[in-house]
Amino acid sequence: MTQSVFALALRRSEDDPLSGLTATRFVETVMRLGAASRNTATGYLAELVAYKFLRDVPDVPDKRVRVLEPTELSLNGMRSWFNGHLACLDRLDGGNREMTSLAEERIFLIAQPIGADIMVSDPLWLAPPDTIGHFLWSDLGGIILHDLFSRLDNVDRTAPAISCGPVTLVELSEMYQVSTTNLKRMFKKAETDGLLAWEQPRRRGELLLTSRFIEDYFTWQSAKFVAIDQSYHLALAQLGKIENAAAA
Repeated sequence: MTQSVFALALRRSEDDPLSGLTATRFVETVMRLGAASRNTATGYLAELVAYKFLRDVPDVPDKRVRVLEPTELSLNGMRSWFNGHLACLDRLDGGNREMTSLAEERIFLIAQPIGADIMVSDPLWLAPPDTIGHFLWSDLGGIILHDLFSRLDNVDRTAPAISCGPVTLVELSEMYQVSTTNLKRMFKKAETDGLLAWEQPRRRGELLLTSRFIEDYFTWQSAKFVAIDQSYHLALAQLGKIENAAAA
């Protein structure tokens, strides 16, 4: 839903002051994708406004239409997310995507809606397997999942399980301000399904992630990185056309 919020907002055209992010367009998008119910989508948008992640676009000619735009705080957050992923891609192939994007702000503004379209049309990203979906569909579960994988130094993809080091629910609770009760519920299914396990009883010692759990996470992440890389190159191509047209 967040990707769709930004995609709608960043596609607003000055030539059409009623274009861009409205509650009606957002709810229609969410319903079309099957991402959430109408009430959930409406409530989510209202929370973004309440917490000042979105604000009203000023001087909209039709007062019956409420057009929204990201505040600087949320826009900078999404821009950082985009450029951070470009940096990861650069580490894989020695590219210079991040520096190019930082030097030209329009790359992000053009690429984000393109990347969002690619991601939401890819079932690998839109509907992750239940092995990791159980985390992604929980409050803060995605962050917890990313934290676990960030602890992996080396991944032997032939090994049945790999340690991500000592992990305690108390540590995660304090770090992310989530109750240990919620964390226990979050981890219980993964443990029951044999996707992860602690070396010692009562969730003590090093935490082992199984190869299936790791591969499903990598596959889901790969779909996102493909979308971001494609959107970056398509944005460069579009900028080239804009600049060529201006020069002509």
